[in-house]
Amino acid sequence: MEQWKNRVAVVTGSSSGIGAQVAKDLAKHNITVAALARREELLNEVKKSLPIEYQKNFHCFQCDVTDFVKVQKTFELIEKNFGGIDILINNAGVVRPGNLVTMDRSNISEIINTNVTAITDCTRLAFKSMKERNVNGHVILINSIAGHKVLNFGSEIDVSLNFYTASKFAVTAMTETYRQEFYQLGTKVKISSVSPGLVKTEMTGNQMETNTNYLEPEDVSNAIMYILSTPPNVQVHELTIKPLGEPF
Repeated sequence: MEQWKNRVAVVTGSSSGIGAQVAKDLAKHNITVAALARREELLNEVKKSLPIEYQKNFHCFQCDVTDFVKVQKTFELIEKNFGGIDILINNAGVVRPGNLVTMDRSNISEIINTNVTAITDCTRLAFKSMKERNVNGHVILINSIAGHKVLNFGSEIDVSLNFYTASKFAVTAMTETYRQEFYQLGTKVKISSVSPGLVKTEMTGNQMETNTNYLEPEDVSNAIMYILSTPPNVQVHELTIKPLGEPF
């Protein structure tokens, strides 16, 4: 991780779960972290949970990634304050209850806007900064095992991932598209997809009551730290991480 010291990382969805853990771990490696989330008060709590010597590396930005005007202004502010973006962790994501055949259209739109469109907006802006400065940048997309397989929980469990699965399949396709484009445009920017199984977060909290096999946010963050620590000639395209004993 020494190659990233004093460089700049943007982490979306940093107020809780995987995003909060990744943002803290990056700050502990003396990386300047721009932590983005809708809930600024929670961002400040995450910052305060860091040892005092690392809090200076953690910078809070209230930003709803589905609001492109706000995203654009936030990325401009990050570039102005810190000189550019070297790492982007696209972590923000949502899942909504219901069956695909009956769920409200507004919920489908929210999933698309957060899990797909926001990734393209943030990646476009971060990549522009990386390409213009000709840096060895890295874009990481937080995917899911649901981005590779439509999970069947069985008729005895009233659970459907509805449009969430389709949104994560899109992330899998986007990862390969970005890989090809970053190469064709002659850059040194890496792209990686991280696909966890069940992780204990706010988003999956209700599933913890019936499932004892799950990952902690720290497990996923450790995987991301590994990806970022690889030498310039190594690109981890896809990393799948599951808890031992996961049934699907």
